[in-house]
Amino acid sequence: MARSVPAEAGDTRRVRQRETPLADALDMQRINRLAHFDVPAHKSGRGNPELTEYLGSRAMAMDVNSMKPLDNLGHPVSVIKEAQQLAAEAFGADDAFFMVNGTTSAVQAMIMATCTAGDEIILPRNVHRSAINALVVCGAVPVYINPGTNKRLGIPLGMSIADVKKAIAEHPSAKAILVNNPTYYGICSDLAAIVKLAHAAGMLVLADEAHGTHFYFHDELPVSAMAAGCDMAAASIHKTGGSLTQSSILLTRRPVNPDYVRQVITLTQSTSASYLLLSSLDIARKNLFFKGHDMYQKTMDFADYARAEINELGGYYAFGPELVDGDAVYAFDRTKLSVHTRDIGLAGIEVYDYLRDDYGIQIEFGDVGNLLAIISCGDRMMDIERLISALEEIKRQREKSPIGLFDHEYIDPVIAMAPQEAFYAKKRRVPMRESTGLVAGEFVMSYPPGIPIVAPGERITPDVLEHILFAKEKGCFMTGTEDMDLNFINVVN
Repeated sequence: MARSVPAEAGDTRRVRQRETPLADALDMQRINRLAHFDVPAHKSGRGNPELTEYLGSRAMAMDVNSMKPLDNLGHPVSVIKEAQQLAAEAFGADDAFFMVNGTTSAVQAMIMATCTAGDEIILPRNVHRSAINALVVCGAVPVYINPGTNKRLGIPLGMSIADVKKAIAEHPSAKAILVNNPTYYGICSDLAAIVKLAHAAGMLVLADEAHGTHFYFHDELPVSAMAAGCDMAAASIHKTGGSLTQSSILLTRRPVNPDYVRQVITLTQSTSASYLLLSSLDIARKNLFFKGHDMYQKTMDFADYARAEINELGGYYAFGPELVDGDAVYAFDRTKLSVHTRDIGLAGIEVYDYLRDDYGIQIEFGDVGNLLAIISCGDRMMDIERLISALEEIKRQREKSPIGLFDHEYIDPVIAMAPQEAFYAKKRRVPMRESTGLVAGEFVMSYPPGIPIVAPGERITPDVLEHILFAKEKGCFMTGTEDMDLNFINVVN
């Protein structure tokens, strides 16, 4: 949860949190009916009637460019600055930055504000592609902590404290430690303990909190990054907080220099920030502050119910807090509905496809052995029951032997060179099936979740190749390679 404040200060805080300065300013410019001789060219929708009919006149009227009354995201001095300050206060941070390029850009900004070429950064290998992309751009060198794997589920876990201690001892000059909090599957590491170890060694702690916005607003959920003492955190407000897709917040605490962070953000973030995205962050923050606790209580209740009912079906395993071991699984995000499917003889991606194609149910993703359904307060009990019923019918109609299914989602990487060196190295194209033993010059991953199966600079082992081919065969959405059909891969000469 966000840091507590005295009762009197809390009352003042509640008054401030009712404000939405950016959204109000945007609405005011719409009401004033300005004659626009600036971009965008649709001019409040009049220049594109078809799009206006599709999106609505109110949204089109709010799709505007930076102007003095609306501030500038790259150098905020008025309403955007005020909105960001309110966000920082709501999330228990010292500073907050609105992001319109997704949490991808927030993760990249954290790393690029912390590391330069040649600097080491400690991180788990099961990071989102955005983190490794940042290493490609800035030239930092990864020190990977292999997260370990739950043998039954085949999923990567969190960072054990023993492994963190070992990495710090062996790489004392590392600039920072990056932590996934939580993972896609709801697994959390002991964030507070990692912060204590890192700070004692003079390292910063960066949290990829893409799926952890809700941690700030309910005390029965795992600790948030800011409450645990992290220095920076990237939160996808759109994923679990209710803002528009592609809108996120980067949170920081002193001694991190907010002015330098802002400069780093401007290296990659658009200079034509979408005010629809920005205003959605302003309004979502207010909603979370006042309604977040009830929202996430409802979400947990939905997810707990679904887990219990799915486990009663047999064959499936909807895993939850019982995985907690106090170390690599220090805590579990109860809002996550992750379901193991391999025991019914189906890959997660196969169940994903059946749910969508045969039952009209869209879930977040399926991998080789599991699926993930994102639950929120926006769901309805009738939809939860619909999902449970569909899973029951899929099991009854399609269950088969699990023999021959790929049994793990994570493979320890074999590092041959730094990501930046490999990405920009001279490369050659080889058939994917003939790539064993070679060093990848590009990414291969299923999306979602966007965690690379192999990243630039890593050796393509037989297990890696088997994972790639199995995922492709089962229908995972494969990305990262120059070859759009994934028949070939670029490898380092």
